[in-house]
Amino acid sequence: MSVLNTIHELDPFESQTDVGSVHHPGSGVFDPEQQAYTIASAGANIWGDHDDFHFVWRKMRGNFIVTMRAEWIGAGVNPHRKLGWMARSSLHTGSPEVSTGIHGDGLVSLQFRRKQGGPTEEVKAPLKGGDVIQLERQGDTYLLSVAHYGEPFTTVQATPVELGDDLYVGLFVCSHEDEVMEKAIFRDVRMVAPARPGFDRAKDPFGSRLEILDLESGHRQIIHTADHVFEAPNWTRDGQALIFNREGHLYRFDLETKTPALIATGSVVGNNNDHVLSFDGSMLAISSHSAPDYHSRVYVVPVQGGQPKQVTPAGPSYLHGWSPDGQYLVYTGRRNGQFDIYRIPMQGGSEVQLTNTPGLDDGPEYTPDGRYIYFNSVRSGRMQIWRMALDGSHPEQLTEDAYNNWFPHISPDGSRVIFVTYLVGEVEPSDHPAAKRVYLRMMPLEGGMPKVVAYLYGGQGTMNVPSWSPDGKKVAFVSNTVPF
Repeated sequence: MSVLNTIHELDPFESQTDVGSVHHPGSGVFDPEQQAYTIASAGANIWGDHDDFHFVWRKMRGNFIVTMRAEWIGAGVNPHRKLGWMARSSLHTGSPEVSTGIHGDGLVSLQFRRKQGGPTEEVKAPLKGGDVIQLERQGDTYLLSVAHYGEPFTTVQATPVELGDDLYVGLFVCSHEDEVMEKAIFRDVRMVAPARPGFDRAKDPFGSRLEILDLESGHRQIIHTADHVFEAPNWTRDGQALIFNREGHLYRFDLETKTPALIATGSVVGNNNDHVLSFDGSMLAISSHSAPDYHSRVYVVPVQGGQPKQVTPAGPSYLHGWSPDGQYLVYTGRRNGQFDIYRIPMQGGSEVQLTNTPGLDDGPEYTPDGRYIYFNSVRSGRMQIWRMALDGSHPEQLTEDAYNNWFPHISPDGSRVIFVTYLVGEVEPSDHPAAKRVYLRMMPLEGGMPKVVAYLYGGQGTMNVPSWSPDGKKVAFVSNTVPF
């Protein structure tokens, strides 16, 4: 075993190592601009009672969720070459381990060795040739989730596999040929420590990652991280900044300098993750928990800051949309024990109720042409995406699947809608908590089969508000992890 140079001081990995007997030293190179890893390795195999491969790793304790998107570089020599995630008890060649064996011929399997020097077992996934790979630990249960980018995960598991609490977790490549070097590139690498049962986001440490997703390539970049909660980025109309909330305040994050600056909001300092820019970019509408009852109410303020003007007299009112002509705001309000969608003039006045159905209606947003209001509703059993006319008439369901779908956001050209999807079994239909496995999915504005555009750990605060770039090529969002 030879220990090589560390990867990068800003990277989640700690070191890299050739494990076992390899005839040519392996390598791992991190490209900070692309946030991608290129790993090269020889090595006879990862199988039987020992392993020979190159490993880029960090130590992790307890449960984890690690996700990436990978592809081989070149046609390859042996169809059984492997890449993927691995968790090992030690760096010894015969260590107990679990790995996601993504083979050169498209075979996908969850491989595991239960004891030092013992045999390797496997569970084959029904999917062939996936490029999005996730390994999750839940105690002594390990889950492999794999997908072709754009599709939902297919999952298999192995249990019980007892590796101990402290593990080496990372990326590997094995050429399956002693004298041959194979190379692969890994993108969108995310390592997550999930929240424990009983987790309280308001009190317990909780890390936030501000990310930008390029919709053409599907690749993501982390542009800001913190070991506290910040949420819900808006993209400014000039394309130069993102606006997010943190601890009751709003911040403007400059995309060139990568620094946040406080947006002053006077005495209104209980701001939550419901904030929306006007279509002309000059004004910001916000929801804030205000005295005396600290129910959320809607305010408007110039985008550069100032003393906000209260718009909704009643609370709770949770803002979500601004009409294209700048004249109206739409929001979710609880009135008479029921949450429905309301409209109110931006200057204040009487609110107009637009929905009146049992269960929660939420997340209203105008289309750029002003023809529809999109929203999410639990009225059909699960939380699904709907749209209606501006007066609340002619409601139409646009998604109908096994997931719970929240917060539709329409692209600037009005052609697509992106939304947050909670995986099956993660939440009750009317709940949208943080610290959950979610997808970001996108579909044509008129409906159709949604495409998964991001696989992440998040939920509440990830994408509560419109976050498209002005040119419609990117979206911003927040993903999470417990600090590790």
